[in-house]
Amino acid sequence: MFGLGIGELIVILVIVLIIFGAGKLPEIGEGLGRGIRNFRKSVKLPDEIDVTPPKPEDGKGEGGGEPQA
Repeated sequence: MFGLGIGELIVILVIVLIIFGAGKLPEIGEGLGRGIRNFRKSVKLPDEIDVTPPKPEDGKGEGGGEPQA
């Protein structure tokens, strides 16, 4: 896992505890989990934006008929 051992992970955890405090860790974990979940969801779902051009209708719409006076 990225070449990190148990010792390095413990040092990182201690630094995070010092910077953010024990009270903020659940909020940080929740936000991180929500972000990862949303990222996975967006990667798995197909694009919901339809980029195909609309089909012209018979005589309706812009420029489809005769010019008006």
